[in-house]
Amino acid sequence: MPNLVGDVSSAARILPDLKGEKLFIRNGKGAYLWDDQGRQYIDTALGFGAVLLGHSNDAVNAAVVQALSDSAAPSWAHVREHGAATALANHTGELSKVIFTNSGSEAVHLACRAARAYTGRGRIAKMAAGFDGWFDDISYGNVTSKEASFSDGKRPSTERTILLRFNDFDDVERLFAEDSNIAAVILEPMLANAGCIMALPGYLKHVQDVAHRHGALVISDEVLMGFRLYPGLAALQEGLDPDIASVGKAIGNGVPVSAVVAKPHIFAGFEEGRVIRGGTFSGNPMACAAVTTTLAQLDSVDYPQLIARGDALRCAIESIFKSHGITVSTSGYGNVFGIWLGAVVPSTYEQAAQIANPSFTKALHLALREAGVLIMPSPYGRLYISFDHTDQVIEEIKTAFKHAAVELSAAYSG
Repeated sequence: MPNLVGDVSSAARILPDLKGEKLFIRNGKGAYLWDDQGRQYIDTALGFGAVLLGHSNDAVNAAVVQALSDSAAPSWAHVREHGAATALANHTGELSKVIFTNSGSEAVHLACRAARAYTGRGRIAKMAAGFDGWFDDISYGNVTSKEASFSDGKRPSTERTILLRFNDFDDVERLFAEDSNIAAVILEPMLANAGCIMALPGYLKHVQDVAHRHGALVISDEVLMGFRLYPGLAALQEGLDPDIASVGKAIGNGVPVSAVVAKPHIFAGFEEGRVIRGGTFSGNPMACAAVTTTLAQLDSVDYPQLIARGDALRCAIESIFKSHGITVSTSGYGNVFGIWLGAVVPSTYEQAAQIANPSFTKALHLALREAGVLIMPSPYGRLYISFDHTDQVIEEIKTAFKHAAVELSAAYSG
């Protein structure tokens, strides 16, 4: 009997068998992965968005190896942490104070602690179906849960968490009319884990303004979207003014690292020792080396070219399926987007839940995997492309989609 529960420690990495075989990845480089049988795949999951520079980036690897050689866990303040914090703060505007953590879930958890400590209030409001981590408080109302759909007609809540409907302008007003104990609202620039649902024009600013008017803070969860569209916070690009942000994934290019950034007065409790922070590996030398080296590269890459390349791929995917009698649509951005069966792109989670087709998404995953491309099998999954997804790689992806469209046409055309 295997000792590892379900073959993987994170349920998000569970994949269906292909012709009776499980997938176990051995190594990766650039846009590619190789399994334990030596088969090559183009990766479009990319550590769920963490590997923005491509797998096994030489400069990041070298910096991490040097940090590991110097001292992996010195226990005390070390020479790399201040530099990494400054490098990060140079990209986060007025959110100039930094605390490093190890995962996106940790970062959101600490952001919520900071908001509760600063405001003296107990509840955090989050978007129904939004994924802001897997810790108990903040995993409430995640995608596919009964709470996310407001199934009983009432606003779902616990002692510490309350939900609001994404893209519903009026629901924000109702939320604060109902509850005066809200410390912060967590905003996502895009409801990514519900299938890349885009925010309606003005919605995020509306939520921010209502929250601030009622004395609540705004936490921008940038673990997925931070540094995705340009070297900085997506909220700032949207013209927002968050009080706190959580970042992770892309800032370390696959090395486990995250951080919470905030305006200085919000973090005063941490500075003064009134609010607890910790973590054996928080701000460890390898993570800090990865952050500094990754951000230096992200400052010099061509984001518009990457996004344009992805937008062209989105158009090609829709066209390929259309030529085989299958209508699909895509939502999101050029370098992170979801695929929907049908012509309608959802603007709310309720619409997404109605459109989501698990059978189609699983069939698409298997057909593409057979053709050498890995995508998420979830109906709410996403495709990512990295800076190592060159024009040639994009053409290879298109070829795989042509194979998949042929395979799926009998079941899904018309």
